Amino acid sequence: MKYLLHILSCLCLFHLQAAGKVWNVDQQGSLRYIRTAVGLASPGDTIYVQKGHFKEGNITINKALTLIGVNRPVLDGQKKYEVVSIRSNNVHFEGFEVIRSGKSSLDDPGGIKVYNCKNVSVVNNILRDNFFGIYIQNGAKCLVRNNQIFAKALNEQETGNGIHCWKSDSLQIIGNRIDGHRDGIYFEFVTHSIIWRNISTANIRYGLHFMFSNDDVYIGNVLKNNGAGVAVMYTKRVKMFNNHFYENWGASSYGLLLKDITDSHIENNQFMRNTIGIYMEGSSRIFVQGNSFNNNGWGMKIQASCMDIDVFSNNFSSNTFDVSTNGTLVLNRFKGNFWDKYEGYDINKDGIGDVPFHPLSLFSYIAEQNAQAMILFRSFIVTLLERSERILPSLTPDEFIDPAPRMNKL
Repeated sequence: MKYLLHILSCLCLFHLQAAGKVWNVDQQGSLRYIRTAVGLASPGDTIYVQKGHFKEGNITINKALTLIGVNRPVLDGQKKYEVVSIRSNNVHFEGFEVIRSGKSSLDDPGGIKVYNCKNVSVVNNILRDNFFGIYIQNGAKCLVRNNQIFAKALNEQETGNGIHCWKSDSLQIIGNRIDGHRDGIYFEFVTHSIIWRNISTANIRYGLHFMFSNDDVYIGNVLKNNGAGVAVMYTKRVKMFNNHFYENWGASSYGLLLKDITDSHIENNQFMRNTIGIYMEGSSRIFVQGNSFNNNGWGMKIQASCMDIDVFSNNFSSNTFDVSTNGTLVLNRFKGNFWDKYEGYDINKDGIGDVPFHPLSLFSYIAEQNAQAMILFRSFIVTLLERSERILPSLTPDEFIDPAPRMNKL
């Protein structure tokens, strides 16, 4: 027993030594400046910053330190400086309010910016009125979790992105709230990363925007009321599960825009009250399954430049148009979806309609070719033409069908 206690005491002593020294920054104490504490600390030390309003210009963390704000101290960039610059591996930054960074389109200053580092965690901070919120440049294995990032810019030139990640790998972007930036979350050349449980709303351009970023996963995010919705471009092997795309309205707005995407999965997402639920262009080998398209202008627009798109077991209800395309060549497949416009029957009661469903309406096909035709929408002549087309299809592609429509919602 004594031997065991001796081992435990040695382990505790080793842990305390490994944890490093603790520093306390207090504007009412002997150590009043964060920059001074960073200069005095050694790698592995922890700096606690007590409540206060700190105007220290740029705070650069160039050692492996832990900085923890107590009672939410404020770091103020005074509209002049990048507030916090992290230039070391193994930094943990938590519990601060970071406000009013400088603005520049040349060097993209941020509230918190990570430069060429790995194993950096930025957790539980509030960021207000910064040009970029949290910026990770050439990072690896970094964590951005439970931060609240707010801006109130009126146009794209006045603000950067809420969470901006460039040329990085194995990032975790989890549980953040982003409002009022250019793009809520932006990925470019970012691989093997996860975006999970974030809320991105009321951003000027995209709630989520990623380009040239392969092998990423997006799970359980809420993307609502953004200027142009969500855009995924020039990317391979994307997985998007259980996300909510809500109320992205406008002439150039989408719930989800897919451009030049390949080998990807879009599953179990909600698309509700968007101009277009999913818009696909130049994409191939995408599996769209288990999604709900409700109350959108168009549920899906699949352009003729797409091929090998599998649309299986989705719900389409209360959309103005369920599906639209701009060509006659059909290289995509629909099967086992629920369509609220389906008027077929199920004699054998197996839940599958006995008559195939043609989801491409004549008027949506005409409107795709000539947008001015929308002025005739819901007119008697259009209703008559669509009824005739359903009985004797002549203009819409014969291959554009769901051969096994479901009778009930999934």
